[in-house]
Amino acid sequence: MINGFYNDWVSERFIFVLCFSAREQLRKARHSRTFLVESGTGEFWSEMQTGDRYIVADCGGGTVDLTVHQIEQPQGTLKELYKASGGPYGAVGVDLAFEAMLCQIFGEDFIDSFKAKRPAAWVDLTIAFEARKRTATPGRSNGLNISLPFSFIDYYKRHRGQSVETALRKSNMNIVKWSSQGMLRLTAEAMNELFQPTINNIIKHIEELMKKQEVQGVRFLFLVGGFAESPMLQQAVQNALGQTCRIIIPQDVGLTILKGAVLFGLDPTVVRVRRCPLTYGVGVLNRFVEGRHPRDKLLVKEGREWCTDILDRFVSVDQSVALGEVVRRSYTPARTGQRKIIINIYCSATDDVVYISDPGVRKCGAITLDLPEALPGTVAGVERREIRATMQFGDTEIKVMAVDVASERTVRATIDFLSN
Repeated sequence: MINGFYNDWVSERFIFVLCFSAREQLRKARHSRTFLVESGTGEFWSEMQTGDRYIVADCGGGTVDLTVHQIEQPQGTLKELYKASGGPYGAVGVDLAFEAMLCQIFGEDFIDSFKAKRPAAWVDLTIAFEARKRTATPGRSNGLNISLPFSFIDYYKRHRGQSVETALRKSNMNIVKWSSQGMLRLTAEAMNELFQPTINNIIKHIEELMKKQEVQGVRFLFLVGGFAESPMLQQAVQNALGQTCRIIIPQDVGLTILKGAVLFGLDPTVVRVRRCPLTYGVGVLNRFVEGRHPRDKLLVKEGREWCTDILDRFVSVDQSVALGEVVRRSYTPARTGQRKIIINIYCSATDDVVYISDPGVRKCGAITLDLPEALPGTVAGVERREIRATMQFGDTEIKVMAVDVASERTVRATIDFLSN
C-alpha cells in the first residue's frame, strides 16, 4: 500500500468532530441536508449546507496543513476540491525565533556551546519559554518574564567573563530587559517580533490557496491544532481573512485532530472524492521510435529496440479520484520465457514527467511477481504472458496489485515511504 494521502486526513478527522451530532441527526432524518457546527465560544451554532466549501488549517508544532472540501448531497459526504498542501510554519518557528534572539544577545557560539555542554539546562530554558509563549496575547501591555537557569548565568560568566546583564546592555536590544529576579523580560514588542514571521507565513499560504480557481467560494476557515490555541495566531488570521470567510475555532481546538482520528475510523467513507497529491506510475519499456525517443534511452534485446525509463502514468497530481476508483494497466514481459517480473512504482510532484529519470521523480516501491516455469498447453520459453497491474485510489492509502493472468498468481505491494 502507498500511504500517499496522509495529509488528507486533516479534513476528514476534523469534520467528524465538528459534525458528529449533525451526522447522527442525518441518520435519523434522512431528508435533512444540514450540518451543525459549534463555534469555539459555544455561544451559537452555524449551519453548513450542502454545497458549502471550507478550508481546514491544521496548525501544529512543526507544520501547517491545509485541506479544502465541499459538502455533497444526499448523504453529506465530502469532496476534496484541491490537493492537501502546507509548509513548515508551525509553532516551532516561534521557538527558533527565540533562539535566534538569544544568539543575537549572547552570541551564536555561546548558545551552541551551552546547548552541547548543558543540554538539560537548555531544555529547562525552552520549557520556560514555551510556558510564556502560550500566554502571549495581542495588545498585551506588560512584558513576559522568562526564568534563566542558574547554569546559564554561571556558564555565560565563565565563558565570556561578564554577566548576563552586561551582555543585554551591550546588545542594544531594548525590547528585552533584565529583571532583578534573574529573568529575561520580553516586552510585548519582543513577543510580537517572535510570532510575526511564522504567522505571516501561515496567512500568506492560506491567501495563496484561496486564490486558486478550485477554491473559489469558500465560506468557512476552520483553525485547528495545538498552535491554533494561540491568541496571537487567532487574531492575526481573523484580521487578515475575516472579511473573506468566516473564521471558526472549535472548543478543545488542540484535541480536535486526535478526536477526529478516532471517529474517522468508524466511517472512513465520509470523504468520497480526493485529489491526488502526486503523480503515480510505473517504469516500463516501450518500442523505440526514432526521432521521438532520445538515443541514450535505446535498449536492444533479442533483436528488438526498446526505449527504457518511460513512466506509464496511472494518475496525475491534483486529479480527482473517487473512493475505491481503480486504474488498470496490462503489460507483457520484454523477454519470452521470463520467470520474474519486477514492477517499479514511481511518483512525482508534477504532471509533466515523461521518464523516470526526469528531475523530481522518485521510486516509492516495487512489486515482484514470480512466474511458473511453463503454462499448460504452451512451449516453455515461447509463451507471451499478460501481467495486469492495478492501483486503487480514493482512500487514505493507495492499494497496488499485480496479477499474472494465465496462472492467476497475485502479489500486492508493501511500500514504506519513510524508507524511500
